[in-house]
Amino acid sequence: MPNPRIAYLAGEYPAVSHTFILREVAALRARGLDILTCSVRRTGPQHHRGPAERAEAAMTFALLDAAKNPFHLIGAQVAALKTPGLYLRTLRKAWSMRGPGLRATVYQLFYFLEATVLARHLKARGATHLHNHFAQASGNVALLAARLAGIPFSFTLHGPADFTDPKLWRLDAKIRDAAFVACISHYSRSQAMLASPVEDWDRLHIVHCGVEPARYDAPPAQGRGLLFVGRLAAAKGVPVLIEAMPAILSAFPDAHLTLIGDGPDRAALEVRVRRLGLSGAVTFAGYQSQDEVAGALARAAVFVLPSFAEGVPVVLMEAMAARRPVVATRIAGIPELVEDGVSGRIVPPGDGAALARAVCDILTDPGLAARMGEAGRRKVEAEFDIAHEAEKLAALFRKEDPA
Repeated sequence: MPNPRIAYLAGEYPAVSHTFILREVAALRARGLDILTCSVRRTGPQHHRGPAERAEAAMTFALLDAAKNPFHLIGAQVAALKTPGLYLRTLRKAWSMRGPGLRATVYQLFYFLEATVLARHLKARGATHLHNHFAQASGNVALLAARLAGIPFSFTLHGPADFTDPKLWRLDAKIRDAAFVACISHYSRSQAMLASPVEDWDRLHIVHCGVEPARYDAPPAQGRGLLFVGRLAAAKGVPVLIEAMPAILSAFPDAHLTLIGDGPDRAALEVRVRRLGLSGAVTFAGYQSQDEVAGALARAAVFVLPSFAEGVPVVLMEAMAARRPVVATRIAGIPELVEDGVSGRIVPPGDGAALARAVCDILTDPGLAARMGEAGRRKVEAEFDIAHEAEKLAALFRKEDPA
């Protein structure tokens, strides 16, 4: 069967917080698939830290930019109305998927208009399949655009936001329409099962997000550096980590925390650090490229992720691939990746004292840290290598390709 031409859609691509999509696209292309990238919103230069990100940004179709152009929007309506029955059926589908209230209805009409623009682009580029990451707004656009373009639709289901309000985002309808759903964990698949009828469960496949283990291979850690990588937003629980730092510094005065990432909570977190007198022990490093993150992991002794809500964090895979012991919270799919006491420590979310104890236990015992690091590396190589996961995804695309 010939290789399909797969269009990829995300709300923002490329984005520093979603490097796993960039990695997945590259791995699929390496397997001979033709991937066309599309983004609802064009990302700014702060997201293009490395050459791979800049190259992807240059070749990615920016949907909103096109939809805001009256000529593109009108042209898309004219093209779609050449098949008026399909146009009206898809509009009815959009109407049936609207959320409660006037605002949600208006947004759903916007998604339909965006879908007409995207469908025209997909037809012009000869796309044979449309795949979307995440199940929220971009998932609505993808489902409608695929219908208008007459091609199969699929999506990757992450969490936790995908599961916050499955009825609002009509997760059941998206699963029903999808050729397949790539669930990033057993937890993700279970939530999809909860939101959909039993007869649709055979569409749900586990395909992990993955990393390139070779990129993160690192020598044994030196020093007592702690590292966090992620968006500085409420879901990541960074205030808990900052509140744990005085106890960690009491035991290890030379410990230092580096926070890589940015987000809406950065200013408040910087204020919290100053109020606790931790300015000399905490560094805000901002956004970093994949290679810069790999370098930071090589310098760190322990990776810490105090999240309140996650899917299966790719950054934990990166840390484990770098042979770094990790401290993470007992939520969602994290226990599918991190085995407590073997590859790291899992603590209750929101428990700063438990977080501090776990970090100190690892810093106290370099032998334990090394064993945890090796166990984490083996886990990632066995189950979260992007080469293996991309092969699973490629097989699903080839099976569903209408050619």
